[in-house]
Amino acid sequence: MGIIKHIKEEIEVIQERDPAIKSPIEVLLYPTFRVMLSYRRAHKLYLKGHFFWARYISQRAARKTGIEIHPGAIIGKGFFIDHGSGVIIGETTIIGDNVTLYQGVTLGGTGKETGKRHPTLCDNVMVSAGAKIIGSFTIGENSKIGAGSVVLEEVPPNCTVVGVPGRIVKRDNKKVPRSDMDQIHLPDPVKEDITALQHENSALCNRILDLEKQLKELEKERT
Repeated sequence: MGIIKHIKEEIEVIQERDPAIKSPIEVLLYPTFRVMLSYRRAHKLYLKGHFFWARYISQRAARKTGIEIHPGAIIGKGFFIDHGSGVIIGETTIIGDNVTLYQGVTLGGTGKETGKRHPTLCDNVMVSAGAKIIGSFTIGENSKIGAGSVVLEEVPPNCTVVGVPGRIVKRDNKKVPRSDMDQIHLPDPVKEDITALQHENSALCNRILDLEKQLKELEKERT
């Protein structure tokens, strides 16, 4: 694919995903735009075995943008990094189409694996700010990872994961529209657990009151 086509695609993706864009020329200032152009060049060099020059380009881009993408990573179409500062994408990471990452995301390895060491993100995945996905496993299509989550094991398609360590709090067999892929409307498992405990506690209190009432009635009957 030619450089002009890459540029057009990156501009379209950024304009579609970021409502803050007021004019097309603003796209040129975006870190994700600059780093993706560098990544495409570096990745081609990496595939040809020019590892030093590939890393040279990627490290220069990392210093300028705060986004570190290893040239060996495989990234599909429609990839978008919002804000971008602190994003790290490891060498054997595989990213599908229409994936969105926010600032501070790490797609890393455990340090104990060889070969495929980094995660695979399928199509339409969203990873919220500060989330860490560590290890060689798959995040299924249409899944969402909540802000600050640490994901250490495979996630099926159409799931929402939150927490440390990450756990699945929602499953939905329907495809998530791209417009709904935000960081706000995610389940809160802690709040849900507290609410459940409050209901249980309320039911227990009512039961105790009923037993006390029955006990008093029994005592009256005896007297």
